[in-house]
Amino acid sequence: MTASQKKLLRTLINEYVGNMAEPHRRVRMEEIDLHLDQTSFGWIGDARPPSVFYYRIHSPVVLIGFDHQGPIALSRHRKPTGNHIHTVVRTPNGNDHGKDLLRQHYAQHPH
Repeated sequence: MTASQKKLLRTLINEYVGNMAEPHRRVRMEEIDLHLDQTSFGWIGDARPPSVFYYRIHSPVVLIGFDHQGPIALSRHRKPTGNHIHTVVRTPNGNDHGKDLLRQHYAQHPH
């Protein structure tokens, strides 16, 4: 990636990591910056509205997926509307794959 593409990618990653409280956000972004040259960005779909699309950001320290998809039931015009979104932010090899983190949270912290 060019320097300007890396800057845009970092800005996009910060949209996700920026939801963390300080100083966690700062520490996480420093870790991501250290691996920015090893970070890839993939896109599938059209870029013109109202197209559906998916992108993935993958590095040794962060995995972000954004899926802008059509609803299960199509609009009355039988075209995807792109009003259904899924996102995921994970740490590769973060030892959380397949774990029920919400169940663990409730077991440790009564609500």
